[in-house]
Amino acid sequence: MISFESDYTEGAHESIIRRLAETNMEQTPGYGLDHYCESAKAKIREAFAVHDADVWFLVGGTQTNSTVIASLLREYQGVVAVDTGHIGVHESGAVEYTGHKVLTLPDHGGKMDATELEAYLEAFYADGTYEHMVIPGMVYISFPTEYGTLYSKAELRSIQAVCRKYSLPLFIDGARLGYGLMSGSNDVSVKEFASLCDVFYIGGTKVGALFGEAVVFTHAAPAHFFTTIKQHGALMAKGRMLGLQFDTLFTDGLYFRIARHADEMASILKGIFLEKGYRTFIDSPTNQQFFIMTRQRAAELHAKVRFEDWCPVDEDRIAVRFVTSWATKEENVLALREII
Repeated sequence: MISFESDYTEGAHESIIRRLAETNMEQTPGYGLDHYCESAKAKIREAFAVHDADVWFLVGGTQTNSTVIASLLREYQGVVAVDTGHIGVHESGAVEYTGHKVLTLPDHGGKMDATELEAYLEAFYADGTYEHMVIPGMVYISFPTEYGTLYSKAELRSIQAVCRKYSLPLFIDGARLGYGLMSGSNDVSVKEFASLCDVFYIGGTKVGALFGEAVVFTHAAPAHFFTTIKQHGALMAKGRMLGLQFDTLFTDGLYFRIARHADEMASILKGIFLEKGYRTFIDSPTNQQFFIMTRQRAAELHAKVRFEDWCPVDEDRIAVRFVTSWATKEENVLALREII
């Protein structure tokens, strides 16, 4: 059965599998202290034009979000995110488990509005009893968002300006970063991206790696970040497994090429659905595509193709999600023309 269920159903890009096999019997230091990790860090700094950045490799997205957030917040602080933000919806309370509340604002197509963020912060500090409350200590957004939508450069700069006004670090979840940066609708270049936040991560799990994410602090990481990673179960003893994967992904632009492929496949997929008369639930320019269909039609399609029921629209209709990836074959996308 053809699957458009998610972007991490396959293993890893063949270049990664090949290099893992070729280097399998090498003996290297553990915990990311090997030459593959150092090489990958150098390539990431070069790609994002942040030559003094602090780069770390962690095992997965949930561990990355909870570790970064815990490292940047004091025990009495929370993190501001939109109500559809991944950390507040799909991470089983991992942030709250570390003792930090997710403080939510309304989303707009999955995005945070800078004006609303500023109004929230102004109102918070205007309240004479704010010391009795959870104090906002950082801001979290995703690029792309949970709905596959993208912030424009102007929107990111506006959010960044509010964060600087209130001395709040801006953290960008990049679990699908490649798919956002390579979208034809994106106006933020790779070399500009890092200048728009204080910390972000480059998703590997969903963009060609077996597992792993690369955290990039655009200047210096918080003190003892290595220890914080270990406390959160995000440190890999065989760290070279992470470094080698990112070293491969950032050799000759592989990461960006395979991400662009996924976006191209998503564009073809969207065209087929629109051609067949389906409406989009939200207009996504990246690898996640959302459509509206009747519950009965969705049930019929589940027998022929894998996808996700996203949310109810009304009594008779639901929104569904189809996801392409670095590994999606064009013939499988084209097969949808007959299936749907």
